[in-house]
Amino acid sequence: MVQASDELSAVFQALADPTRRAMLSRLRVGPATVGELAEPFAMSRPAISQHLKVLERAGLIERTATAQWRTCTLRTEPLDEASAWVEHHRGEWNDRFDLLAEHLKTMKENPQ
Repeated sequence: MVQASDELSAVFQALADPTRRAMLSRLRVGPATVGELAEPFAMSRPAISQHLKVLERAGLIERTATAQWRTCTLRTEPLDEASAWVEHHRGEWNDRFDLLAEHLKTMKENPQ
């Protein structure tokens, strides 16, 4: 997989995978150990570790170690930035659709 070159791309790349999205959903209720995050998935530890590395590189989680336990915590700042990007573009797209609808209405009322 090609790594994203900027933070926002890294966030969207991380969110593109359903396993990673499920891990983030689990972390909404609070920190979890790597074992707790891996539990619902039928995949190897190395595969789970790869998913966590992608989330960590995107800044979406923070991992800490206490004794032999590795705990993951959700970081929401990158999600706020992604949400702001989507909302900004949604507004532009809606404006363009409104202009298109207005133009089509004018064409229908005044056929030439």
